[in-house]
Amino acid sequence: MSDQPETELSIWERSTFVRFFRWLFSWRIMRRLIIVLAWIVTIVALWYGEEDWRGRRAWNQYRQAAQARGEPLDYAAYIPKPVPDDQNFAATPFLKSFFQTNDTDILTNDLWSRAANNVTETNAAKDRGHRHFMDLVAWQMASAALQSGKLKRDQEFETDKTDLAARAAAAPAVLEGMAPDAAAFAELRAASARELSRYPVKYDPENPWAILLPHLAKIKGVCQRLHLEACADLAAGQNDQALADVKLALSLADSIKSEPFLISYLVRVACFQIALHSVWEGLAEQRWTDAQLQELQARFLSCDFLAGMKEPLNAERACGVVAVDLARKSGLEMLGEDSSSSDRKSSESYETAVSLIGRLMPSGWYDREKLNYCLLFDAQRKGDVDLGARIVSPSRVASNSDELTRQIYGGNLLKALLHHRAIACLLLPGLKNVSVKFAAAQTAANQAALACALERYRLAHGQFPDQLEALTPQFISHPPHDVITGQPYKYRRADDGQFILYSVGWNEKDDGGAPGKTLFDQTQGDWVWQYPAK
Repeated sequence: MSDQPETELSIWERSTFVRFFRWLFSWRIMRRLIIVLAWIVTIVALWYGEEDWRGRRAWNQYRQAAQARGEPLDYAAYIPKPVPDDQNFAATPFLKSFFQTNDTDILTNDLWSRAANNVTETNAAKDRGHRHFMDLVAWQMASAALQSGKLKRDQEFETDKTDLAARAAAAPAVLEGMAPDAAAFAELRAASARELSRYPVKYDPENPWAILLPHLAKIKGVCQRLHLEACADLAAGQNDQALADVKLALSLADSIKSEPFLISYLVRVACFQIALHSVWEGLAEQRWTDAQLQELQARFLSCDFLAGMKEPLNAERACGVVAVDLARKSGLEMLGEDSSSSDRKSSESYETAVSLIGRLMPSGWYDREKLNYCLLFDAQRKGDVDLGARIVSPSRVASNSDELTRQIYGGNLLKALLHHRAIACLLLPGLKNVSVKFAAAQTAANQAALACALERYRLAHGQFPDQLEALTPQFISHPPHDVITGQPYKYRRADDGQFILYSVGWNEKDDGGAPGKTLFDQTQGDWVWQYPAK
């Protein structure tokens, strides 16, 4: 302060503001402020360091434990090894063309490509509580409209003429419409003898989310064509050709078996179900010979969709880990809401808040994001499948899903982010319906194997058995059990000489063989294998 008498100071110099300003910036106060600031910086630095250390330590412990269990969290570990072309089913020119970038489709001249959108009652078009015959008469009508040049884009064909005589009469037109595919199918059949398969996917372990998989939809499209052709072959009495189509469709489904993508697994399941329907039609019309049935039965018994789910799920978990690393590099803006939101101002504020949190977050919080994602991933799958007993627990799946919803705050991303669960909030809810997919696939494979054994019994004895136990050991040595209960499948002879074979289904309740609204209904009814009454 100045030693000048206060009476000689100006009004400005005597003001409270000036005095406070001089006091605030005095050396004594500045020194204290510097000391306080230094302490704050030190405390913040120590806090960041402690958070980084805690997060890194906890993550490394989990990662090492997972590695010891044979479940690496490095996505690169799941990339399939290269396969020599002479051993690679996917190395054929036809399958390689799936990855061409000229945007041209495949098999564009066949009946399926030209009329699939006009036939409403194909097996893939409408899911009901029971299987039904392919509507070949509708396909014949669509083919006739194509031949006459009168097929309209919005025109639909559907009939109830699914008796054998009507389908047999329609089959030649359908087979003629599928004739343009003969060369491609012959190439695939020759290649299917190769034991291995690896498509030319461009894997990027640093960003698996950017990997392109153009072959999946096209593989499913080929299986749908084979299904149509196989059903027409069966109706025409050409069961050898139908079996060749079924086997090729199953080979195509298995050709993506080694891919480290959950979507590849789900497409494989879809292709398997498509091929299985052709087998069902042959069984319903009693077309298959004992030798053919033995071959199909062995194929279905070898299907293990429960164990086959483990690798894609582990790879999916590794993808989530990579997502956290990408968020660390690119910023948490990538987790924000869609900018096309109708409330654009709210969306921008939300993204700004998320971005600010991302810039201020200690690096250890990203490690805790990875840790919590993996822990919640494991918790969601805990106890849902017993691979030793080959059982899936729908009730455990439901309870795990409810607990996950609670742990990620009902999907509130901002709350989840503050508790280091943002990636879990974004990715894990999409996995809740996966369990029912592989349970349904395994059930279908098991029931198909039993249906083949039952048909072999009928061929030998003239009728179906009164109990499943009669199949053992001549027609099947180790009958598969219901993946829901662990007990033998429910079975009874029907009054018309047919049978009903069923699983209690996802509701874990025996509904007496009454199906739900869909074939593998998740809320009601049993999962049933049966044939139309003759």
